[in-house]
Amino acid sequence: MADEIKRKDAQMRATINQKLVETGERDRLKELLRTRLIECGWRDQLKQHCKEVVKQKGLEHITVDDLVAEITPKGRALVPDNVKKELLQRIRTFLAQQPDI
Repeated sequence: MADEIKRKDAQMRATINQKLVETGERDRLKELLRTRLIECGWRDQLKQHCKEVVKQKGLEHITVDDLVAEITPKGRALVPDNVKKELLQRIRTFLAQQPDI
């Protein structure tokens, strides 16, 4: 039963993602997110955090993968709630306008 729910959930996610891509809405959402993150200073905060991590670990002792693993949790945590809510609302509005989902 749980496997069936997981399968249907994955199928629905794939369908939604396909619709977002086909209509160009995914790119519009990505651009909106990029703009909002720059506006709120998120990008600068994360850039500063990257510099601190590299300085702490040493440039020759850190790989790009290490850096990504180190900053990803902080990057997600720093996204302001109002930005998350705006994107979620845009996605909900988009889905409500799709007759076949």
